[in-house]
Amino acid sequence: MSKPIERVEIITGIHRRRRYTAEGKVRLVEQTMQPGITVSAVARLQGVSPSLLFQWRRRMAEGGPEAVRADEEVVPISRVRELENRVRELERLLGRKTMETEILREALEQARPKKHAWRLPSPPPAGSR
Repeated sequence: MSKPIERVEIITGIHRRRRYTAEGKVRLVEQTMQPGITVSAVARLQGVSPSLLFQWRRRMAEGGPEAVRADEEVVPISRVRELENRVRELERLLGRKTMETEILREALEQARPKKHAWRLPSPPPAGSR
């Protein structure tokens, strides 16, 4: 005989996604880490997708509760420093190229011959011969 359904959740309103608090996420992840309990069992009991629980577990393993709270990927600090150094180098190169462009523009302006405006003689006033 099958187990009777204990809980039915009806989602109403315009929001289709449920929002989980950081504490709720950590609590669910901690439940999955108890001996003898599977992620799928916790997911079924709590009405959460197993893939979502696995994602939260991975983030918890990589960065701890802070990663789960932030709901973002964890990046090693060495990678962050590497990218910051790269940005600094690119900014330095951009400044150098900007300065070269300004110098070349000024040199081009000085090298161009000045165009003189030629004035045509005024026509004689009307009625005079």
